[in-house]
Amino acid sequence: MFGFQFDDVQLQYLFDPELAWKSIPFLLEGIPMTLLIAVIGMGIGLFLGLFLALARGSDQIVLRWPARVYISFMRGTPMLVFLFLLYFGLPTIGLKLTAVVAATLGFGLNSAAYIAEIIRSALNSIDKGQWESARALNMGYWYTLRKIILPQATRIAVPPLTNVFMDIVKATSLAAMITVPELFQKAQIVAGRTFDSMTMYILVALIYWPICIVISYMQDRLEKRYSRYI
Repeated sequence: MFGFQFDDVQLQYLFDPELAWKSIPFLLEGIPMTLLIAVIGMGIGLFLGLFLALARGSDQIVLRWPARVYISFMRGTPMLVFLFLLYFGLPTIGLKLTAVVAATLGFGLNSAAYIAEIIRSALNSIDKGQWESARALNMGYWYTLRKIILPQATRIAVPPLTNVFMDIVKATSLAAMITVPELFQKAQIVAGRTFDSMTMYILVALIYWPICIVISYMQDRLEKRYSRYI
């Protein structure tokens, strides 16, 4: 059952440089869609994640427990299952979303749970005395949060948030399962036409790699920008 067979292994079919070179322009057409879904999904996740983090740390049980249930559900269910629920499940109750909208909304709602925990941890790492000092100076909650706490928490949250964004970029390949014309779906089209899946999958992996390198570079720049708050 778990055995390996190495008979008749033909390494010459592992990667076809000529096919890869001809296919690159077609595959690159999927990058804008991949990045669009990832960026908008991350934006939704950041916006919703901030309020989930504040609700999660609230003293009010009517805010804290719904936030905890939401985070637990999203972190405990597979992303692909959630995409199928949005794209194939909602039409059964009369709510039909396009594949792109379903994918963007799915990644945004799912990533919000992870982002909420990152933001909550970053906020909790800030000395409570700063809240008390701001209160003593008659500063409001939202003003203190926006001007004093969040700038410091952002520096702490940047590395894990960048990891979440990288995960979203790579996870957009799941959107191919609901017919979104992103990078991986383009590779599947070529693989189905040429019957050379190995070349296409290696090529698409090599395309994702530099994208993530660029994201890592942006992370380094953001860390330097917010280092003045240390």
